[in-house]
Amino acid sequence: MATTVHLSSSSLFSQSRGRRDNSISSVKSLRKRTVLSLSSALTSQDAGHMIQPEGKSNDNNSAFDFKLYMIRKAESVNAALDVSVPLLKPLTIQEAVRYSLLAGGKRVRPLLCIAACELVGGDEATAMSAACAVEMIHTSSLIHDDLPCMDNADLRRGKPTNHKVYGEDMAVLAGDALLALAFEHMTVVSSGLVAPEKMIRAVVELARAIGTTGLVAGQMIDLASERLNPDKVGLEHLEFIHLHKTAALLEAAAVLGVIMGGGTEQEIEKLRKYARCIGLLFQVVDDILDVTKSTEELGKTAGKDVMAGKLTYPRLIGLEGSREVAEKLRREAEEQLLGFDPSKAAPLVALASYIACRHN
Repeated sequence: MATTVHLSSSSLFSQSRGRRDNSISSVKSLRKRTVLSLSSALTSQDAGHMIQPEGKSNDNNSAFDFKLYMIRKAESVNAALDVSVPLLKPLTIQEAVRYSLLAGGKRVRPLLCIAACELVGGDEATAMSAACAVEMIHTSSLIHDDLPCMDNADLRRGKPTNHKVYGEDMAVLAGDALLALAFEHMTVVSSGLVAPEKMIRAVVELARAIGTTGLVAGQMIDLASERLNPDKVGLEHLEFIHLHKTAALLEAAAVLGVIMGGGTEQEIEKLRKYARCIGLLFQVVDDILDVTKSTEELGKTAGKDVMAGKLTYPRLIGLEGSREVAEKLRREAEEQLLGFDPSKAAPLVALASYIACRHN
């Protein structure tokens, strides 16, 4: 005898949602396993290529091959980012996200996160999800910063900006998607690797760094400061902009690394101060490069800040004064690393020097 089965619309929805949830869960599980496998494999590969410092102090940091370290960490991060954004439907938004996220770059923020984790005894695999999350948020901010209503930029990392390729509407959505994906990715991939209370703290730290008391605040004051007379604005005003717009996310990257690595409160605060110094240092150097390098050398439009009437360090204190500030910040950053194992601190010492001496 045939049996007639009557399914209500709510029952059908529940079944459909169950299949969808199982599918999403499978994708997330696969992504987590793949990211961790890639990170472990690349970390093992790194171990055979690293040149470790042999001296007793950070002064012997020259024995450390930072260029190779940076290349290897960028390879690890790029591989993990590639896995984190598979090409799923709807394709257009996924392609827009991947276009900017995988466009290259120095990967300074994820490198900082991983190095901070390793400094306090953690490893790359534990830090990678947070490192990717920070880079996702950084990329989101770049996509939005480049929009005509913000900085109106045509080039980013030597390529047309996101809105030039996909349109302003899609660029806004791509930035929004990356912001959400950052928190999802960090919590999903780190599940089981990091204690829940540490993950909650990491989420709060990252959210605070990019909200109205962090990156957004810096961007808002930066926009509001265009065309201001530099003679009527103090250095404190400029530092507020860059402590929030640039340093806040670098600070979050370092602090997240220490949290993931199981560092102490004292270690968190030392790395927080270190990151603030290199965050300001990064912006001082960026301002110097904007007026001393060409568009081809920078990979983005040179002189854009001057044309927009933005407040910059060279406008306020001149080129020579800006260089003196940069050197002071580099020294202060290195001071925060005193007391740590010199071999583990070497990447962070070298990072401060790299930021101070970069050419693009």
